[in-house]
Amino acid sequence: MSFLTRRLTTTTPRLLGASRAFSASARRDIAKITLIGNLAATPEVRATSSGKELVEYAVASSDGPRDNRHTSWFRVATFVEEGPRRDYLTSLPKGTTVFVEGDASMHSYVDAEGKNRSSMRIYQKSLEVLRRGNPSE
Repeated sequence: MSFLTRRLTTTTPRLLGASRAFSASARRDIAKITLIGNLAATPEVRATSSGKELVEYAVASSDGPRDNRHTSWFRVATFVEEGPRRDYLTSLPKGTTVFVEGDASMHSYVDAEGKNRSSMRIYQKSLEVLRRGNPSE
């Protein structure tokens, strides 16, 4: 028997056996999203119902040719403690091009007219400024 044959016959049962757990924590389904777009307005600090503050902003991302362009709007939120990081984020002007990575979640609700609606909320994990907007706009 050759070395290769012995190697395959001794390792194959382990490869076909039970899978090995690589994590001690339970599986968690998540939806990740990556956006590149422009800020619709300067990010704003808002208080939650529990009193914790978060920074909210909207990102516009467009695709298609100029004469048939479609723009998608994404609402983004992040929990940033008071300090230089929050000050920097809230100083970004409308039109700033950003690269955002985050977790996405869908929410269903009934609007004031009784219609079923759904919306996607993105919780920012990281943000990178690609080009600053013009603060005079």
